[in-house]
Amino acid sequence: MSWLHRFFGSNKTERQASLSPEHSQAIEAWQQLPAEDLNRAHNRCRYVVVDVESSGLDMRKDRLISIGAVALVHGKIDFKDAFQVVLRQDKASSHENILIHGIGGMAQREGMDPAEALIAFLRYIGKSPLVAYHAFFDQALIEKAMHEYLGMELGQTWIDLAWVLPSFFQFQTDARMELDDWLETFGIDSFLRHNAVSDAYATARLLQLAIAAGNQKGSDSPASFLEIEKARRWMHERR
Repeated sequence: MSWLHRFFGSNKTERQASLSPEHSQAIEAWQQLPAEDLNRAHNRCRYVVVDVESSGLDMRKDRLISIGAVALVHGKIDFKDAFQVVLRQDKASSHENILIHGIGGMAQREGMDPAEALIAFLRYIGKSPLVAYHAFFDQALIEKAMHEYLGMELGQTWIDLAWVLPSFFQFQTDARMELDDWLETFGIDSFLRHNAVSDAYATARLLQLAIAAGNQKGSDSPASFLEIEKARRWMHERR
């Protein structure tokens, strides 16, 4: 049983049975795509950098409101290769929450049907490795929504820059740096902070820096970044 089932429970059979034929065909087509070669060099890969906005920070009870994503292809950001969607909400999030991400009540209630939105996301990402900062939160909310609305697990490879970046850049602090700290350090602007696609773009800029540093040190593939993340997590847990 996966962490997803343990965390959220299972309604896979019921949800899959209620999907339209078009949705089922789209999911099957995505599942049949070939897996990405994670040993391929960075400059031959398509990464998808992901950020989400939610109704709060509790992964069990709060809801996925929007997904923003930006692709990094062969080391370059293409502004035409981006994705953003607001999932329709039966009830808008709180006023305090709206002040953070700026997605108003009407925009939430008039968003895209959640199943359609998530299938659009599947089509966009293909089987590309996904990248985020503190990726577990983004991953958990997306997996929760996939489970709820499509009755499936995404099961995609995720790379967490919060673990990868410190292997290449050292700072005079023992604390784990937050995304804003890295952006300030490198002078990267998030033109609309807490907007999912804007934050994904800023994180993609950090990924470019990590790739450049990694190439100099022999960490030249998604697989090498995953090994770095695994090693740093292991060291952190042993402290």
